[in-house]
Amino acid sequence: MNHGSSVGELAKQLRNELDRYSPGGKLPSSRALVERFRVSPVTVSRALAQLAAEGLVVTRPGAGAFRAEERAAAEPAGDTSWQEVALSADAAAELVPRAVDASAVLVTLTTPPTGVIELSGGYLHPSLQPERAMAAALARAGRRPGAWGRPPIDGLPELREWFARGMGGALTAAEVLITAGGQSALTTALRALAPPGSPVLVESPTYPGLLAIARAAGLRPVPVPVDTDGVRPDLLAAALKATGARVFVCQPLFQNPTGAVLSAERRPEVLRIAREAGAFVVEDDFVRRLVHEDAGPLQRPLTEDDHDGVVVHVCSLTKATSPSFRVSALAARGPVLERLRAIQVVDHFFVPRPLQEAALELAGSPAWPRHLRNVAGELQSRRDTLAAAVRRRLPELALPHVPAGGYHLWLRLPDGTDEAAFVAAALRAGVAIAPGRPYFAAEPPAAHVRLSFGAASGAAELGEGVERLRGAWEAVRGGRERLTS
Repeated sequence: MNHGSSVGELAKQLRNELDRYSPGGKLPSSRALVERFRVSPVTVSRALAQLAAEGLVVTRPGAGAFRAEERAAAEPAGDTSWQEVALSADAAAELVPRAVDASAVLVTLTTPPTGVIELSGGYLHPSLQPERAMAAALARAGRRPGAWGRPPIDGLPELREWFARGMGGALTAAEVLITAGGQSALTTALRALAPPGSPVLVESPTYPGLLAIARAAGLRPVPVPVDTDGVRPDLLAAALKATGARVFVCQPLFQNPTGAVLSAERRPEVLRIAREAGAFVVEDDFVRRLVHEDAGPLQRPLTEDDHDGVVVHVCSLTKATSPSFRVSALAARGPVLERLRAIQVVDHFFVPRPLQEAALELAGSPAWPRHLRNVAGELQSRRDTLAAAVRRRLPELALPHVPAGGYHLWLRLPDGTDEAAFVAAALRAGVAIAPGRPYFAAEPPAAHVRLSFGAASGAAELGEGVERLRGAWEAVRGGRERLTS
């Protein structure tokens, strides 16, 4: 069994064999299972834990694992139809009904079935994550004095100072709040800045998670087009004037999904336009630590050029580490900081102190800069591999921009292509990709897909993924030709 599927495969085999044992009967020992299935003790332990979570097995320390007693017959299901009336009545009372839809976000969070190549993921492959460094940092953090006590509400002062330095030094530690991941920070920012029913300007295309946050809060996302130099200032000014919006959310560095970088010429224009409109700019600086080896000097955060408190800054450690290392920062200056702090406290209280201590241990260790250098080289190599394979095997798909940071490519499909059919055909061919439609707040100008090179295991898997996409593309194109003939 390979490492990625061994736990699931062992659990499956043990599940199929449970009928051999009477309720309460003892299963073979862990040592016997290790020898029989030729897996590690950790794999056996995790497989048994999975069966225990399913209620099929009971584990007793020192005694072993036993088949669970037969379950009592389930009671008849209740009638939850009343909730449809209650939830619709709640929506009818709002100016803009909330739409709590996580489907687009789940595309990047759901692990594909075994055998499917993941080109849809939103996080680094485990081989690129600093697992040993994080484990060591967490172990050291757990031994720190007071590590398991209640942290300061705003976050550990040393961690706030570390984030403030990473933002360029324009903001102080007193203007930084520690939050539980970028998604949480964005949610807090939108709740603080935009009342339900109001418009919020977003880049087009943009991260589906942001659209989900806005709609769940009863906000109206209004798209502002992006090109290779970032958001267009003329269209931003027009959108602010037409809608009266007081919030614009953007990703100036390696924008998701286009990979665009807001140009040096446009940066002051964006800040000036927002300031004159009395609007906030929420800067989602989500992949500054995922630059590629050939990136060159980076544009500094917008906060460095903001003297009037226009920018609310969001940055996170999660993308550069692990999906479970949910430590981020939310920074602002002026009266808005108190509102951000109040919402953060009401919604979350605080980020667990051991995780904050671990972040400090990791960021201060020699392993951290080594990890970032390694990721920079690996991401450039994988980007080049995927881009070359796409251009060679899928020349019909336009790749207008190859970014120098982040972990994805944004491809435009030929006019008339059925985007959903291509994504479905790709999955049947054994490769998961992200459809482009969820990245648009309004009607998209064309069909797109996003391919991630950060979630794959390496160059071989990327190449195989494109080969499978070639077959899916030919199947979709063949069907299209039959329809038009």
